[in-house]
Amino acid sequence: MRTVSISLVVLTLAAAVQTLIFLTTGSVALLADLIHNFGDGLTAIPLGIAFFLRSVRGERWAGLAVVGAIFISAMVALYETILRFIHPQHLTHLWVLAGAGLVGFIGNEIAARVRLRGGKRLDSPALIADGNHARVDGFVSLGVIGSAIVVGLGAPIADPIIGLVITVVILKITWDSWKTIYGQHDH
Repeated sequence: MRTVSISLVVLTLAAAVQTLIFLTTGSVALLADLIHNFGDGLTAIPLGIAFFLRSVRGERWAGLAVVGAIFISAMVALYETILRFIHPQHLTHLWVLAGAGLVGFIGNEIAARVRLRGGKRLDSPALIADGNHARVDGFVSLGVIGSAIVVGLGAPIADPIIGLVITVVILKITWDSWKTIYGQHDH
């Protein structure tokens, strides 16, 4: 429970900071990242319930809820990215935008370490998968920094392109998480 609670607080704080920065910058790459970070924070809830109930079956269902949350965040990010291609916007406050990517990276890395340590200690495949997922998400957050740099160099189309790349990475994470959880059902 402590592992799940700590990762929930860390990712929620990172996503809240990113939300404030999104309101300032309007970056769709950042929006994709923060939607995903909020979703990841919320995945701690079904895992926490399963651990509280000490239910292996509940943990499996929680793992499926995690996969569902990741998929929904990918679809929201895809929708917003498509809108940005249709209605481009000029990004401002690029240093702040880069800072949001750094916040996302740090928040995800802390959550990954907490979840991986707890998952190994508890021998929980769902928590280990969620920890690996958080680690990959940290690298996705670095894409926001890349967006700020490329837009700053004069290519504003980079923001929705990077938003699309982040969305594809989130879909890959969804698939990998599904395989991890589905594999649990076979054992």
